[in-house]
Amino acid sequence: MGRIVDFPLIFERSVPGRRGVRPPVCDVPTQPLAELLGEHLRPEPPALPEVSELDALRHYTRLSQRNYGIDVGFYPLGSCTMKYNPRINEKIAALSGFTHAHPLQPESLSQGALQLMYELQQDLKAITGFAEVTLQNVAGAHGELLSLMLIKAYHESRGEGDKRKIVLVPDSAHGTNPASAALCGFTVKSIPTNAEGDTDLDALQAALSDEVAAMMLTNPSTLGLFDRNARRACELLHEAGALVFCDGANMNALVGVARPADIGFDCMHLNLHKTFSTPHGGGGPGAGAVGVSERLVPFLPTPRIEPTDDGRYALSYDHPQSIGRVHAFYGNFLNLVRAYAYIRAYGGRDLRTIGEFAVLNANYMLARIRHAFPPAVERLCMHECVITAKHYKQQYGVRAFDIAKRLLDYGFHPPTMYFPLIVPECLMIEPTESESKQTLDMFANALLEIAREAMEQPEVLQNAPYNTPVRRLDEAGAAKTLILRWQGTVIYPQEVPACAC
Repeated sequence: MGRIVDFPLIFERSVPGRRGVRPPVCDVPTQPLAELLGEHLRPEPPALPEVSELDALRHYTRLSQRNYGIDVGFYPLGSCTMKYNPRINEKIAALSGFTHAHPLQPESLSQGALQLMYELQQDLKAITGFAEVTLQNVAGAHGELLSLMLIKAYHESRGEGDKRKIVLVPDSAHGTNPASAALCGFTVKSIPTNAEGDTDLDALQAALSDEVAAMMLTNPSTLGLFDRNARRACELLHEAGALVFCDGANMNALVGVARPADIGFDCMHLNLHKTFSTPHGGGGPGAGAVGVSERLVPFLPTPRIEPTDDGRYALSYDHPQSIGRVHAFYGNFLNLVRAYAYIRAYGGRDLRTIGEFAVLNANYMLARIRHAFPPAVERLCMHECVITAKHYKQQYGVRAFDIAKRLLDYGFHPPTMYFPLIVPECLMIEPTESESKQTLDMFANALLEIAREAMEQPEVLQNAPYNTPVRRLDEAGAAKTLILRWQGTVIYPQEVPACAC
């Protein structure tokens, strides 16, 4: 059976031979596709929809109207920092000198771009306290991998590459941490979190040996807490000859307040699409940076952006211990422009307000809802609050998943669910510093009303949502039985309202 929709999909609009554009006649010599692709040529063309320009426009416009984004409403995804992207960033990134730049043009025609990236690196060095920063990685997981590659190169330079094969990862870490370590050839060992939400130092000490290469520590942690054992953890790792990587996903709480390098970290990735307000979501384009301590500087990727004696900027390749390139060109440049504009708009003195208001908003949210949704750990939180709905599951059969679905009916995007994994029926809420008290109150009121519904009418939550284009989906079934192409029919509603034109 097909499914009921309220307007035809683009495949139903397809009519053989219909087209939205007529490309110009090719005026250069061509080569048959069969000669170009050989055995890789499809036996028949793909079944793509054939539609007019107007139908294509209406299709994508309708889709965009269904999309939820930070420009539409509150987006409290914990550990994602879905903050507002100031429009001045977009204006700066749209300047023709930036948008028309080509990555293959010579350095002499790229001085503005090189200067901007160099100054962005200097800004990030001042914010984090690290000795040097590279912009070559393209966002978070890539920055994790790059950092581990630098750590691996460091140990190899000391003749310990074959021995140091273990990376320690807390049990509350982002899933990309162990994945990045495994991809880099390390063996992953989990370190537990203690009852207060900090790194368990006894377990850490027991895990240390001359086989440990590094630890990957998120601070603030994914519990939304500042890890009070982070400095001691760094000391223990260094005493054992290992290094410490800081997952910078939660840097939004620390901007202008604390510098990760001062805590003792040796390297750290930064998500420019989180902390520094470049566009986030939709699959990209991401942007990132990695800061390193002095001992890792020789291994940074090339080319590096360096000032010359005549006041210009150049790409330097003369670094014999470098791990080489990790990206074809220099990151996603226009997002670097946006991050630069964001930092310069705040200025050094006012950057601190980012961290201060991010922490204030999260603690205000927690204070509003904690009687209905207790925190995972009874402490002041940082930029996000991690709460549990286990009481509702145990007594009323209502899961965190049901609460998230019900929030859709109240017009809000749900927070992150079931992460970190060590918290049962977990919801992670990150307001960011962008949101007003009025918005936070509306969201808190919605959660409190949903808590009342869970106790009085649990079936309402168990069948939510009701006011969305589609009702609750079989997400487990969809994950197990992947259908990645159009292959069905649509059943339209029987009653079609009369036209009131």
